Amino acid sequence: MAFATLRSLNAEQRHAVLASFLGWTLDAFDFFLLVFVLDDVARSFGSDVEAVSFGILLTLAARPIGALLFGRLADRFGRRPVLMVDVALFSALEFICAFAPSLTVLLVLRFLFGIAMGGEWGIGAALAMESIPAKARGAVSGLLQSGYPFGYFLGALAYWIVTDVLGFSWRGMFVAGALPALLVLYLRMKVPESPAWKANEQRQRRQNVFEAMRGHWGLFVFMMVLMGAFNMFSHGSQDMYPTFLKQQLHLGAGAVTVLTMLLNAGAIVGGLSFGAWSEHIGRRRAIIIAALLAIPVVPLWMFGNQIAAWMGWTAPIASLALLGAGAFLIQVMVQGAWGIVPTHLNELAPGTVRGTLPGFAYQLGNLLAAATATAQAALAARLQGDYASVMAVWLVVVALALAALAWLGPEARGQRFDTHEA
Repeated sequence: MAFATLRSLNAEQRHAVLASFLGWTLDAFDFFLLVFVLDDVARSFGSDVEAVSFGILLTLAARPIGALLFGRLADRFGRRPVLMVDVALFSALEFICAFAPSLTVLLVLRFLFGIAMGGEWGIGAALAMESIPAKARGAVSGLLQSGYPFGYFLGALAYWIVTDVLGFSWRGMFVAGALPALLVLYLRMKVPESPAWKANEQRQRRQNVFEAMRGHWGLFVFMMVLMGAFNMFSHGSQDMYPTFLKQQLHLGAGAVTVLTMLLNAGAIVGGLSFGAWSEHIGRRRAIIIAALLAIPVVPLWMFGNQIAAWMGWTAPIASLALLGAGAFLIQVMVQGAWGIVPTHLNELAPGTVRGTLPGFAYQLGNLLAAATATAQAALAARLQGDYASVMAVWLVVVALALAALAWLGPEARGQRFDTHEA
């Protein structure tokens, strides 16, 4: 169903969707590179994982600044040119991280990287959603959000190639992080400007953000809180996962790479499936179903090795198989819920701030969830390194909160993105 919808798009629409997908993919790729080398960076600078994980918090905390800055520029000057500048900037900052002489400098660079990263999602989502027919939004939304786990998947592959195959240190990972800059060439040559933005260009220039947001502040607060729950859901299931595998289960780079790839394969399946399904059952209902279905998968995801031992399966492959099944299924649900987010937020947003509002609410939600990795690391340290228990309880609580928020919130499926919209 999803792929049939994508095939129905014309060439210009496909280019816009592909560029937005690649932008979010490469954005996530650059973000997750640090996740794979937290312990390596800590050893290099004579620190600990908890201190280095502060870089994740700083990146997430900086993203609202970028969402507001670049989003407002995109509302005034167009989605395409601002997206090009944003991609080039976060690629350059990622590359510079490879040469950080101290942990303090690295943390400052991760904050600056967060500002640049914060602008990409909102602009890319607006460009794609404004370029396609309304009936294609669910499927394209799932595809766009699947770019995030696909970027994580590429990060896992890069970790294996850079550290195991090529034998480079963690600094080589950040050198590889400069690759997203190539997307700018594709944007320059193939991707047209959003037709909805061009149709409303004069109105976009006349109104400031406060005029455009008049009457919508309650919606903005709701979207921010909703995205806080969403980000605790995803970051709570992803950021410390490689550390859990390496430090608690003592798995090597190869096993970590395979399990992380399975996790992200599940995320891609979930995003595509639930995004397309939301076109038929509604955005809110699809989010609620995905969030609640994550709960029964938690034991397999975090305690698959213990379940294998309890069943008398002593072979290491049995334990890895159950852990892999749990990793795959948990992300079918987590990213299944996330697959609805790009279309849901863009349909709720007023047209004159569509480049700003969804991305800004998204990244402020990220700010609310910014301490997720650091909190999980600190709690696990107090439990003698028991990441499994911490992450399991975290996910169940957040899944219930997310389902409740989605049930209480509004929906605008099929909202028009043209000159007649309110």
